[in-house]
Amino acid sequence: MSDGRLPKLAEIPAFAAYIAQGWDAPARTPGLVPGAARASAAHRARLAEALPGTTVVVSAGRAPVRSNDTAYDFRVDSDFYWLTGCVAENAVAVVRDGAATVYLPPPARPGDTGFFADAAYGELWVGPSPSLAEWSAALGAEVLPLPDFAGPPDGALVAGTLMAGTLMAGGAEPSQEVRRVLAELRMIKDEWEVAQLREAVDRTVEGFAAVLAEVPAAVAGGGERWLQGTFDRYARTYGNGPGYASIVGSGPHAPTLHWVRCDGPVLPDELLLLDMGVETRAHYTADVTRTFPVSGAFSPAQRQVHDLVERAHRAGLAQVAPGRPFTAFHHAAMEVIARGLHDWGLLPVSVDEALSEHGQHHRRYLICGIGHHLGLDVHDCASSRYEAYQGARMAPGMVLTVEPGLYFHAHDLTVPPELRGIGVRIEDDLLVTEDGAENLSAALPIDATGLENWNKENV
Repeated sequence: MSDGRLPKLAEIPAFAAYIAQGWDAPARTPGLVPGAARASAAHRARLAEALPGTTVVVSAGRAPVRSNDTAYDFRVDSDFYWLTGCVAENAVAVVRDGAATVYLPPPARPGDTGFFADAAYGELWVGPSPSLAEWSAALGAEVLPLPDFAGPPDGALVAGTLMAGTLMAGGAEPSQEVRRVLAELRMIKDEWEVAQLREAVDRTVEGFAAVLAEVPAAVAGGGERWLQGTFDRYARTYGNGPGYASIVGSGPHAPTLHWVRCDGPVLPDELLLLDMGVETRAHYTADVTRTFPVSGAFSPAQRQVHDLVERAHRAGLAQVAPGRPFTAFHHAAMEVIARGLHDWGLLPVSVDEALSEHGQHHRRYLICGIGHHLGLDVHDCASSRYEAYQGARMAPGMVLTVEPGLYFHAHDLTVPPELRGIGVRIEDDLLVTEDGAENLSAALPIDATGLENWNKENV
């Protein structure tokens, strides 16, 4: 006699036999971005040149737990994607001499108990899933079931998100060396990657226009989160989603560098700082910032700050070219900022002392860096050596940001009252070319008047 407990379907043979029957075959082709497999093969060839005869093991990772038995959306590890073009969660790739063997969790289809009982892989839970053969054809690589992965081969270098029971099964420790090599290889984008970044930037500019159209609703009560949600919805509709937590700061929130809480109102007479980027379905992201007057026109104090940041930004942009030090745009922009602040009487020392290694007093109002590599990660190539990143020279194929700003906090008593609570940042995404640089985000105005006009066109 039943004790009142609900039956466990996986333990009922009659149910298992019945649910295994009567299913047609749905479309299960892997949804790879066109060109991804070819680009990944080229990336593996570059890795083989950098590490000849070396076996590299990399994991796709898994979605982090949000709470209890719920997880955040899965986003594939960037190195894994760069080497395989595959976006399957919990996958592992073994790469050697340009070839890859990818180990994937097998799909649970009709006839498998997991079809209805496995919430992670059962098709009734997660939808139609490609077979290993279908993945192999799409990726142009050998694909085997994940249970066949016995751990990293002897001598292999392990990169990626470590997963209990898989990558660590062979006792291998993660290799910072292979992470470094991959990061430095990823600094130079190929034509396919540049095309993905162009798409990311173009979609981001469209997302900015969508956000500005919603400013009246945000002022009326929706607040910063209404605008953040507007951009994130646009990014998810036309790409994979936002490439990072969208920053929407109104008024006194604008000077906070990473204001991602977005829990404040949008104030009608204040500035609105928008730092946002669409990540494409190929996982390349843009990173663009503009600061708009909510009223449609900058006040004299707001324009004063914006004009100084614009001059610094243009000085930085002019330094982006092959052969120049990566730090050239930083120094050029910082000198403009320091001289401007000195002219306003905000520096307690001379410009030369402020710019010296022992001064940096101007950085009180600009504590962050003002540029970085951009690609599969918003702060791309972060595992590189200093000598290959900040200490290196720019080269064709690099994509980077330039993003000076001024951040006068409302509670900073060193700032005149009329400037307190003003935060301005201008950020563009640039491709280093053979003879200079191309501003990929040039469709967005830089100057205050241009921003006012663009604002009017889109609100």
